[in-house]
Amino acid sequence: MALAVPCVAGAHTPDSAALTVRNRAIMSDFARLFYTERAVEQAFNTYVAPDYIQHNPGLADGRAAAIAALAPMFADRQKSFEIRRIVVDGDLAAIHIFVRPTPDARGAAVADFYRLKDGKIVEHWDIIQPIPAQSANPHPMF
Repeated sequence: MALAVPCVAGAHTPDSAALTVRNRAIMSDFARLFYTERAVEQAFNTYVAPDYIQHNPGLADGRAAAIAALAPMFADRQKSFEIRRIVVDGDLAAIHIFVRPTPDARGAAVADFYRLKDGKIVEHWDIIQPIPAQSANPHPMF
C-alpha cells in the first residue's frame, strides 16, 4: 500500500525555485551571523519575525525571548558551532551543525529546522543528538 505524503513546500514551479533561491540567501546570511559570527541580536533582528514560533520546549516564543536565551550561550567562546550543511526548499530550511560545549567534548549533532514567510524566519524546531563514544559504523553523525 502506498503512503500518501502531502508536499509541505509545494510543487516545484518557477515561483518555488525563485523562493528557494531567495530563502537560501537569507538562511546562508542568517547562519553566518548567528552560528559563525555569533552576532545573535543582529541575526535575529534582521531575519526573524518578532512573533516567531519556537518549538524547542526550553525556549519561549518570540524573537526577544530567543535573543535573551541564546546570546549568553553564543557569547561563550568555549562553545563551538560548526555548520556542516544548509538545505533550503521553498519556505523550509534545515541547518546541520556540529556543536561542542568545550573543545575537548564529543559534542552533539544539531539539526535546526526553520520555516520562512515573506523573507523572515517565522518558526523553528530542533533535534539534538549527542555524539556517542562508540559507533557501529565509521561515519556517524556527519
